[in-house]
Amino acid sequence: MWVAIGALSLAIWVALLLARGGFWRFREAIELDPPPDGAPMPAVAVVIPARDEAGVIGRAIRSLLGSEYGRPMRVFVVDDHSSDGTAQAARSAGNGVQVISSRPLPPGWTGKLWAVAQGVDAAMAANPEFLLLTDADIVHAPGNVARLVARAQRDRLDIASVMVRLHCRTFAERLTIPAFVFFFFKLYPPAWIANPRRRVAGAAGGCVLIRPEALARSGGIASIRGELIDDCALARRVKSTGGRIWLGLSRDTTSVRPYTGFADVRGMIARTAFTQLRHSVALLAGTLIGMVLVYLAPPLLLLAPDTAARTLGAGAWLLMSVAYMPALRFCRQPLALAPLLPLTAAFYSFATLESAVHYWRGSGGRWKGRSQATTV
Repeated sequence: MWVAIGALSLAIWVALLLARGGFWRFREAIELDPPPDGAPMPAVAVVIPARDEAGVIGRAIRSLLGSEYGRPMRVFVVDDHSSDGTAQAARSAGNGVQVISSRPLPPGWTGKLWAVAQGVDAAMAANPEFLLLTDADIVHAPGNVARLVARAQRDRLDIASVMVRLHCRTFAERLTIPAFVFFFFKLYPPAWIANPRRRVAGAAGGCVLIRPEALARSGGIASIRGELIDDCALARRVKSTGGRIWLGLSRDTTSVRPYTGFADVRGMIARTAFTQLRHSVALLAGTLIGMVLVYLAPPLLLLAPDTAARTLGAGAWLLMSVAYMPALRFCRQPLALAPLLPLTAAFYSFATLESAVHYWRGSGGRWKGRSQATTV
C-alpha cells in the first residue's frame, strides 16, 4: 500500500511538472513589454472599490497619478461605506480623483462588485478605451499601466491582468503567501488562460485591464454581481464570449496590504476556498484527500517501513520542492523554504475546511464585517 501511494504521488508531480502548462515556471511575462516609442496612448479610466482602506489607498492613488503613461488618467474611487476616513484619504492623494459614495447594497450583490459597478458607470462618462480595475492596496510601478496597455494592443487582448508581488515580510507571510501564488497558478495556468482553445480562464483581481466593449459584451459587472471570486468569474465571462485574455506577473507592482499573522492569512483563504469548490461536499472531500496525497504523503512516506516507499516519497518531495522554487523567487523569499510546502499545504487544507464550516453556519465570505456567501 505504501509503495502504491508513493508511486501515485510521484506520478502526480511528474504530470504537474510536464503537463500542466508549465505553471510552476513563473516565466509568463515577468517583465512586461514596454510601450512603443512615440505611440499615442489610449484613454484609461481607473476604478478602485474601497472599504476601510485609509491606511493604503493614498499610496495606491499616487502611484497611478505618477505613472509614466503619457497622458492623464482619471481615477474613480468608490467609497463602500467606510468608517475610517477612506474617502478623505483618497481626495487628499492628488488631483484627478473622483470619490463616489456607494449607494446602499442591493440584494444579490457583493459589496465589492456593487462598488465596482458604480465606479464603471461613472468612468464610462469619460469615454475610456480601457478600464483598469484595481484594488486600494496596489502600488503600481511607474510603467505598469503603459506596459499593460501595450500588451493588450499588441495581442488584441480584451483582458490583460497581472499577479502583483504580494506583501511578504512577516513569518506567516513568508510561509504562506508564495504558496498562495503557486496554488493559484496551478489552478489557472497562464499558458492555458491565453490559449483560446482551452476553457481555463483567470485573472488577478488586483490589476485587471479590460476593454469596455468586452465588459459590455459579457453582460457587464451585473453578470457576476454575486461572485466572491470575481476576477476569475469576469475572465470566464469574457473568454466565453470569444474574448482574448492574458495573465502575467509583475515584480515591481506590489500589494502593501500586510497579513500580520496566520489568523489573517487563514481568514483570507477561508473567505473564498469553499466558493472555489462550488460549495460541494464531494469536491471538498476530494480536495482534502488530494492535498494529503499530493503534498503530505511524500514527507510522511519517509517514515514507511518499505525502502521503495521511502524512495518514492523522497522523489515526490524533491520534485515538489523544485516546482515551488520559482514561486519563492518571485516573492523574493529564500529557496530554503521550498521543502516546507507540505506544512503550508496542511495549513491551507485546514483553512479550506474552515471555509466550508463558515458557509454552513451562514457566515461565508466574511470580509470587513460582511458575510457575502450564505447557504441556500
